[in-house]
Amino acid sequence: MRTFDLSPLLRSSVGFDHLNRLLDSTLNTEQSAPYPPYNIEKLSEDDYRVTMAVAGFAPDELTVTVQEGMLLIAGKAQDDDKDRRYLHRGIAKRAFERRFELADTIQVGDARFENGLLLVELKREIPEHKRPRQIDIRTDETSVKTIEADAA
Repeated sequence: MRTFDLSPLLRSSVGFDHLNRLLDSTLNTEQSAPYPPYNIEKLSEDDYRVTMAVAGFAPDELTVTVQEGMLLIAGKAQDDDKDRRYLHRGIAKRAFERRFELADTIQVGDARFENGLLLVELKREIPEHKRPRQIDIRTDETSVKTIEADAA
Protein backbone atom coordinates (compact mmCIF):
# COMPACT_ATOMS: atom_id res chain seq x y z
CA MET A 1 0.00 0.00 0.00
CA ARG A 2 1.29 3.43 -0.89
CA THR A 3 1.41 6.21 1.65
CA PHE A 4 1.33 9.88 0.80
CA ASP A 5 3.22 12.62 2.60
CA LEU A 6 0.91 15.63 2.82
CA SER A 7 3.26 17.80 4.89
CA PRO A 8 4.30 20.03 1.92
CA LEU A 9 0.65 21.01 1.49
CA LEU A 10 0.28 21.86 5.15
CA ARG A 11 3.38 24.09 5.44
CA SER A 12 1.60 27.22 4.22
CA SER A 13 -1.79 26.64 5.81
CA VAL A 14 -3.11 27.13 9.30
CA GLY A 15 -6.09 25.38 10.84
CA PHE A 16 -6.46 22.63 8.24
CA ASP A 17 -5.12 19.77 10.34
CA HIS A 18 -8.54 18.10 10.25
CA LEU A 19 -8.15 17.82 6.46
CA ASN A 20 -4.90 15.95 6.99
CA ARG A 21 -6.69 13.46 9.25
CA LEU A 22 -9.55 13.12 6.75
CA LEU A 23 -7.24 12.47 3.80
CA ASP A 24 -5.06 10.15 5.82
CA SER A 25 -8.01 8.05 6.98
CA THR A 26 -9.41 7.93 3.46
CA LEU A 27 -6.16 6.91 1.81
CA ASN A 28 -5.06 4.42 4.45
CA THR A 29 -8.21 2.40 4.94
CA GLU A 30 -8.87 -0.64 2.85
CA GLN A 31 -12.59 -1.18 2.58
CA SER A 32 -14.49 -3.86 0.80
CA ALA A 33 -17.35 -2.86 -1.46
CA PRO A 34 -19.27 -0.16 0.38
CA TYR A 35 -22.42 -1.50 1.98
CA PRO A 36 -25.01 -0.27 1.60
CA PRO A 37 -24.51 1.55 -1.70
CA TYR A 38 -25.18 5.29 -1.64
CA ASN A 39 -25.20 8.40 -3.83
CA ILE A 40 -24.32 11.97 -2.92
CA GLU A 41 -26.13 14.45 -5.17
CA LYS A 42 -25.71 18.19 -5.57
CA LEU A 43 -29.23 19.49 -6.16
CA SER A 44 -28.38 23.20 -6.32
CA GLU A 45 -25.62 25.54 -5.23
CA ASP A 46 -26.45 25.02 -1.55
CA ASP A 47 -28.54 21.81 -1.48
CA TYR A 48 -27.31 18.22 -1.36
CA ARG A 49 -28.86 14.80 -0.86
CA VAL A 50 -27.46 11.51 0.40
CA THR A 51 -29.45 8.57 -1.02
CA MET A 52 -28.78 5.16 0.48
CA ALA A 53 -30.16 1.85 -0.81
CA VAL A 54 -31.45 0.03 2.26
CA ALA A 55 -33.38 -2.85 0.73
CA GLY A 56 -35.05 -5.07 3.29
CA PHE A 57 -34.83 -2.57 6.14
CA ALA A 58 -37.88 -0.99 7.70
CA PRO A 59 -37.78 2.71 8.68
CA ASP A 60 -37.74 1.82 12.38
CA GLU A 61 -34.57 -0.25 11.86
CA LEU A 62 -32.65 2.82 10.61
CA THR A 63 -31.15 5.72 12.55
CA VAL A 64 -29.83 9.05 11.30
CA THR A 65 -27.68 10.95 13.81
CA VAL A 66 -25.71 14.19 13.57
CA GLN A 67 -22.98 14.84 16.11
CA GLU A 68 -20.00 17.19 16.00
CA GLY A 69 -19.87 17.58 12.22
CA MET A 70 -20.46 13.91 11.51
CA LEU A 71 -23.54 12.39 9.87
CA LEU A 72 -24.01 8.80 11.01
CA ILE A 73 -26.48 6.51 9.25
CA ALA A 74 -26.90 3.10 10.83
CA GLY A 75 -29.13 0.11 10.28
CA LYS A 76 -29.75 -2.85 12.52
CA ALA A 77 -32.12 -5.49 11.23
CA GLN A 78 -34.50 -7.21 13.56
CA ASP A 79 -33.97 -10.93 13.59
CA ASP A 80 -37.32 -12.13 12.22
CA ASP A 81 -35.88 -14.72 9.82
CA LYS A 82 -35.41 -17.50 12.39
CA ASP A 83 -38.07 -19.77 10.94
CA ARG A 84 -37.24 -19.08 7.27
CA ARG A 85 -35.09 -21.38 5.17
CA TYR A 86 -33.46 -19.70 2.19
CA LEU A 87 -32.34 -21.54 -0.92
CA HIS A 88 -30.56 -18.36 -2.04
CA ARG A 89 -30.16 -15.18 -0.03
CA GLY A 90 -29.00 -12.34 -2.25
CA ILE A 91 -30.45 -9.41 -0.31
CA ALA A 92 -27.93 -8.47 2.36
CA LYS A 93 -29.69 -7.33 5.48
CA ARG A 94 -26.69 -7.09 7.72
CA ALA A 95 -26.10 -4.33 10.20
CA PHE A 96 -24.19 -1.32 8.90
CA GLU A 97 -22.83 2.02 9.99
CA ARG A 98 -21.87 4.67 7.44
CA ARG A 99 -20.23 7.97 8.47
CA PHE A 100 -20.05 11.19 6.46
CA GLU A 101 -17.90 14.09 7.63
CA LEU A 102 -19.76 17.38 7.15
CA ALA A 103 -18.34 20.84 6.59
CA ASP A 104 -19.06 23.43 9.28
CA THR A 105 -21.62 25.13 7.04
CA ILE A 106 -23.64 21.99 6.20
CA GLN A 107 -26.88 21.45 8.11
CA VAL A 108 -28.83 18.17 8.01
CA GLY A 109 -32.49 18.65 7.17
CA ASP A 110 -35.18 16.12 6.43
CA ALA A 111 -34.71 12.34 6.28
CA ARG A 112 -37.33 10.20 4.55
CA PHE A 113 -37.79 6.62 3.43
CA GLU A 114 -39.13 5.93 -0.10
CA ASN A 115 -39.19 2.70 -2.09
CA GLY A 116 -36.33 1.08 -0.16
CA LEU A 117 -34.19 4.24 -0.31
CA LEU A 118 -33.23 6.45 2.61
CA LEU A 119 -33.00 10.09 1.52
CA VAL A 120 -31.20 12.62 3.75
CA GLU A 121 -31.38 16.28 2.74
CA LEU A 122 -28.40 18.56 3.43
CA LYS A 123 -28.19 22.34 3.08
CA ARG A 124 -25.25 24.73 3.13
CA GLU A 125 -26.00 27.66 5.40
CA ILE A 126 -23.28 30.28 5.55
CA PRO A 127 -23.59 32.52 8.63
CA GLU A 128 -23.76 36.25 8.02
CA HIS A 129 -20.34 36.86 9.61
CA LYS A 130 -18.71 34.42 7.14
CA ARG A 131 -20.29 35.85 3.99
CA PRO A 132 -18.20 38.14 1.79
CA ARG A 133 -18.78 41.83 2.39
CA GLN A 134 -17.51 44.99 0.80
CA ILE A 135 -15.28 47.19 2.98
CA ASP A 136 -15.37 50.92 2.27
CA ILE A 137 -11.97 52.56 1.91
CA ARG A 138 -11.76 55.88 3.69
CA THR A 139 -9.47 58.76 2.88
CA ASP A 140 -8.96 62.12 4.57
CA GLU A 141 -11.23 63.72 1.97
CA THR A 142 -14.13 61.42 2.79
CA SER A 143 -14.00 62.06 6.52
CA VAL A 144 -17.21 63.09 8.22
CA LYS A 145 -18.04 66.77 7.65
CA THR A 146 -20.09 68.74 10.15
CA ILE A 147 -22.46 71.40 8.85
CA GLU A 148 -23.08 74.27 11.20
CA ALA A 149 -26.15 76.39 10.87
CA ASP A 150 -25.81 80.20 11.06
CA ALA A 151 -27.36 81.72 14.13
CA ALA A 152 -29.83 84.32 12.92
